[in-house]
Amino acid sequence: MLDPSSTSIAVVSIATAGFTIAIGGIAVEVAEGMAVKQALASMTQQPDEADNIRSTLFVSIAMLETVAIYCLLIAMILLFANPFWSAALTAAGAGA
Repeated sequence: MLDPSSTSIAVVSIATAGFTIAIGGIAVEVAEGMAVKQALASMTQQPDEADNIRSTLFVSIAMLETVAIYCLLIAMILLFANPFWSAALTAAGAGA
């Protein structure tokens, strides 16, 4: 049977994973929207440089998406490979 400390580790891990995905996703989407807005404004002001602006925009969006991927990775680690969960189960087994 699980003790309250290991249950609280599970609850905190699940909540942290959810917050990581939510905040990471929202921040990335807002930043991408701002980047696209500025790129479109720059393209309308300088149509000759539209190709350079577009390629820079794609690289910037790819770099922003890596933040969302890292947030997903952290959430997956917290849910499926949490080192604190293993330590809590070991401590619970040793204490019983």
